[in-house]
Amino acid sequence: MSTTPLLQTVDLTKSFPITRGFFGQKHLRLVAVDRVNLSVYPGETLGVVGESGCGKSTLGLTIMRLYESTSGSILFQGQDLSALEGTALRKARREMQMIFQDPFASLDPRMRVHEILREPLDIHEIGTPAGREAEARRLLDIVGLPSDAAQRFPNEFSGGQQQRIGIARALALRPKLLICDEPVSALDVSVQAQILNLLRDLQEEFNLTYIFIAHNIAVTGFMSRRIGVMYLGRLVEIGPSKTIVTEPLHPYTQALIAAVPKPDPKAEKIKRTLTGDVPSPIARPSGCPFHPRCPLAQEICRSEEPVTREIKPEHLAACHFA
Repeated sequence: MSTTPLLQTVDLTKSFPITRGFFGQKHLRLVAVDRVNLSVYPGETLGVVGESGCGKSTLGLTIMRLYESTSGSILFQGQDLSALEGTALRKARREMQMIFQDPFASLDPRMRVHEILREPLDIHEIGTPAGREAEARRLLDIVGLPSDAAQRFPNEFSGGQQQRIGIARALALRPKLLICDEPVSALDVSVQAQILNLLRDLQEEFNLTYIFIAHNIAVTGFMSRRIGVMYLGRLVEIGPSKTIVTEPLHPYTQALIAAVPKPDPKAEKIKRTLTGDVPSPIARPSGCPFHPRCPLAQEICRSEEPVTREIKPEHLAACHFA
């Protein structure tokens, strides 16, 4: 694997302004992504996991610049995406595509499938009109759909088939990076494995790099070489998938692993130690953001924010006591 990252985020932050009060006189900020540093290498899958509302989807949308970052940098192939506009940004986006969580909501219900798949090619003026139409049908074959699907509308397909169409559209421009935003969470369990195996086959065939966003750490472990764990907008742990799953360092990651159901009814059940709810991202706790729920919390956790440090080879955690 290359030692030069395909994508890097440097202190990437995204916050949203909020006004409260009858006349909107109180101005607050909701910090959804808080100083996230990531490196994604060519050909690998980096998983991003965490509870709902932790900021993982916002992270993906900010990397794609569907949200504008509040501060920090997004470096793709050494180029700062944050500084690009107009034609330069559109050209860079050919190399980065996204697969969305809700396949039906991401597809235009008024367009036939061949029009949906041809649209990225039309926008970027790739090839001839006849060549674009042929490419749309080739993409259907790649994701395992029959050629007659080209003339049908999205509502005529099942959820799994709709996601295959979404994947085909993401592949249309032959990108290097795919951001998969919970691509199987809206699908039946019986279909999830098919889509996951399809993504793995496509990665090998087209040498793709994935950022795989999910709330299921077991699914993420199956898909990813490395896993990053997010809590309240912060990246609290990142390391090799096998190590994260078998030897988690951060108390939050340990709780996520303990919450995964085990298929063996005789297996020992580890008591979940977390209490309370995730604090509001508008009124963030001082010190470590996890300390109100952490069983290991001490006075230093309430006053000092932990530094992300390498505790084992390639395994980093932001915890005073990891």
